[in-house]
Amino acid sequence: MIVFRDPSEVPADFGRTVAAIGKFDGVHAGHRAVFRKAALDAAELGARTVAVTFDRNPLSILRPDHCPDALVSVDRKIELLSECGLDAVLVLTFDEQLAARTAEDFVRSILVDALHVAAVLVGRDFRFGRGGAGTPGLLRELGAQDDFVVDVIEDVFLTGTDRRMSSSWVRELLAAGDVALAGTVLGRPVSVRGEVVHGHKRGRELGFPTANLPAMLDEFVPADGVYAGRMIDHTTGLTHPAAVSVGTNPTFDDVLERQVEAHAIDRPGLDLYGHDVTVEFTHRLRGMTAFDSIEALIAGIASDVAQARILLGIEEPDTARSNAQ
Repeated sequence: MIVFRDPSEVPADFGRTVAAIGKFDGVHAGHRAVFRKAALDAAELGARTVAVTFDRNPLSILRPDHCPDALVSVDRKIELLSECGLDAVLVLTFDEQLAARTAEDFVRSILVDALHVAAVLVGRDFRFGRGGAGTPGLLRELGAQDDFVVDVIEDVFLTGTDRRMSSSWVRELLAAGDVALAGTVLGRPVSVRGEVVHGHKRGRELGFPTANLPAMLDEFVPADGVYAGRMIDHTTGLTHPAAVSVGTNPTFDDVLERQVEAHAIDRPGLDLYGHDVTVEFTHRLRGMTAFDSIEALIAGIASDVAQARILLGIEEPDTARSNAQ
């Protein structure tokens, strides 16, 4: 997938395109349905597919007091978009200058002159241009003048529910720790990625060493608590089943920032410092708890690992050895 950071980077001979426009925060299952429709339209029209998105939520400029936290970083969004089979993505810098452009200028300079759109896909509540004056109706009027069609995409609902797929719903689920349903809405496991850093090494002292991720991560971190999941080591290419803790570890008072710690189950002596890892969250085990003693904490962690084993389908080491004999 080609990444353009400015309309001027699109080659003049790039050809006609089918452009899907949106924030695409989290690149959830609803967004992926839009891209599948874009691919069908592009095949019919002999065009290329392009996602037109922004380097930040427009609300961060227009109404910063109403701007939610992003589900993913811009780089992670581009990575997720690349998995959707798109030919290109145009990441627009949303600043005061872009916000001041009229709807007509946005269409002519970006969609028509740069992308040579044959079709444009937007949501029913899509607004663009200065003061949000641009609507799907106006887009259709401009399309009639500039030889492109407009497809207004209806909301995509999760099967068996009356909830539409949305980034706000994913935030709601993650804030509640419901990583299983959030993963369904996303169409992929909830995850965070970062380089393993040194921590207090308390897990190692307790018999459950952990890989600590930095405070700044590329995706929205779920609620404080303990989870079952997987740790993907991009440095070695190995994947490890894991019990994952999120929070400040309230049993102690020296952890000042929320942190993600992943214990690789049945991987004693694993050294991951400096490794690039993704931690996936598949099941929530419990909320964060302050234990009365070190002994109680160790027993609690052991119980967490035992639950994670069951949920992840991992045999106990002795059982595995017995079956192998």
